[in-house]
Amino acid sequence: MRTGTGAITHLRDLRFTAPAEYARTLRKAHEATISGNPDPSISPALIKSWQRSLALGIDPDQHRPLHRHDVSEARSLSADHRLATVMPALSQLLADESSAGRHLLIVTDQQGEVLWRVGSRQALRLADSLEFVEGADWSESGVGTNAISEALVTGAPAQLFSAEHLVRTHHDWACTAAPIRDPYTGEVVGVLDVSGPFESVTPDSLRMVRCGVRLAEELLRSAGAPAARQQTGGAVRSALTLTLLGDKPSAELDGGARLPLTLRRAEILALLASRTQGWSADELAYRLHGEDGAATAVRTEMHRIRGILGNVVEPNPYRFSSAVRVVTDASVVADHLRDGRVAQALAAYPAKLLNRSVNLSIELMRDELNEAVGASVRSSGDAQLIMQWCASDMGASDTEGAAAMARLIGPGDPRFQLVRARMERVDRELQS
Repeated sequence: MRTGTGAITHLRDLRFTAPAEYARTLRKAHEATISGNPDPSISPALIKSWQRSLALGIDPDQHRPLHRHDVSEARSLSADHRLATVMPALSQLLADESSAGRHLLIVTDQQGEVLWRVGSRQALRLADSLEFVEGADWSESGVGTNAISEALVTGAPAQLFSAEHLVRTHHDWACTAAPIRDPYTGEVVGVLDVSGPFESVTPDSLRMVRCGVRLAEELLRSAGAPAARQQTGGAVRSALTLTLLGDKPSAELDGGARLPLTLRRAEILALLASRTQGWSADELAYRLHGEDGAATAVRTEMHRIRGILGNVVEPNPYRFSSAVRVVTDASVVADHLRDGRVAQALAAYPAKLLNRSVNLSIELMRDELNEAVGASVRSSGDAQLIMQWCASDMGASDTEGAAAMARLIGPGDPRFQLVRARMERVDRELQS
């Protein structure tokens, strides 16, 4: 709302002193503005948000939110989300689950998907009528202008009352929201919202939401204090180290504990590390699952990855955050090769890339790295390196390498006979 005139300032005062009268005034302003006659009671910023929402296909008369996940799936995702650790404290501070409770505590992820709702049965039933439930997308594109969407768009606290919402079915509600940020990177990790019938909003609502955000961010700071961070160009960056070579993939954030990864999550992280411009959800779904891939499955895994590692991946497209410096053991090998350090590359290459994966994209990446190491070793002219390569699991079937070693040391050399015996054994195992 504009506050440049006394009349409008006086009108805003009615929000808490005469909420029903204020709601009637806003509804008239809403009707006029939607009809093409902007009312000064509606701020220019809100009108722009309405226009964006309308352009995205939001219907003010009856619009139901998009659902990124069903309720049970969203609840499962929330258990792995990094904000799960702060929910008990936020519930104690802001929720009212008593029979007289009228407002809801809502927490979404950084895209506006509802992950938690806490409130009385009455408040939950009212929210159900609007599909204000876990898994629902409360961003601007999901359900139109509301306090959660405004907090995401502006990056600042927002409070919307009655007909300041674009969708008419929300006009009986007031919502107060603010973004929760990573205390180290400043990136938004979710949104805290308090919503209820417009008569339930008080002058303290915004202050309490801000207090809740400060509490959440302080808890995130104490729970995720990094062991080591780098200062680059004045910006604090996290360091993510991925172990992708072999059959026990893992991740380490800022030198902390090694966190084991499922094969599927390791495949996703390997794909993210392979392309700086990122991937759409549909592209990743196709790479991971082929024609039967679904973007929702990718989003589910991304939620789980963030639950383990924090906000290291940006959406739309999915890629590693600019606030994270990512190093994989596979990239270390590739860097050695690019700089001509063949011996160091071989020493850093104990196993093939995700050698249990049968995903085609990963297999291609695996073969590319393995061939690059083999070709570099063969062309080094170093008989000891070539023998070391041919004696490893990665170079066991490299007949070109064995031939190169024979040329260097002669077929009668005992070292060559050892390598040839190993290759013959590998051939028998493959044929059996």
